[in-house]
Amino acid sequence: MIDVILCDDHALVRRGIRDTLAEAPDIRVSGEAGSYTELRELLRHAPCDVLLLDLNLPGRSGIEVLTSVQESHPRTKVLIVSMYPEDQYALRALKAGAHGYANKAADPLQLITAVHTVMQGRKYLTPEVAQLLADSLAQPERELAHAQLSERELQTLVKIASGKRLSDIAQELVLSPKTVSVYRARVLAKLGLSNNAELTVYAIRNQLV
Repeated sequence: MIDVILCDDHALVRRGIRDTLAEAPDIRVSGEAGSYTELRELLRHAPCDVLLLDLNLPGRSGIEVLTSVQESHPRTKVLIVSMYPEDQYALRALKAGAHGYANKAADPLQLITAVHTVMQGRKYLTPEVAQLLADSLAQPERELAHAQLSERELQTLVKIASGKRLSDIAQELVLSPKTVSVYRARVLAKLGLSNNAELTVYAIRNQLV
């Protein structure tokens, strides 16, 4: 039996994934978490062969959580399940150590295949991600400006470009508005931009939102 833990801050999404995995007789959901704090506590006592991890979590980004889990539970396979565009986030997640990347908008039954694939010790790649990886190896492209951003800075960029206020972002990320303002300033400086309007245009042009 393959023990799976779901980590996503949306209960409805977790329920949908849980119902999908129930189609596989050899997979069982051993626990669910809506934040890194809940996940950390859950991993102390619940068995976990595969962690299905969302990138957008309150308080910490999925990449940060991925790094922490790799350090504390190196035998756990981490599969990123996200709505973020594959061409901007899949390779970033794989380079950070994820065992695979699945898009929430894809066929839900692909998650069963993904879990089986990573349990076999292989990376789970959709045809789209495999093509992106092949292209990046065959024709290395000039690094985009936002590639130098930290995970928290990238989160801030995406949320501002999505029209959210700093106070809203602070609440979602469990940070102070002052801290989010600092991240915003760093993003503007690193990208050579002056204001939120330019930041939004940059995010749209680079398909970050």
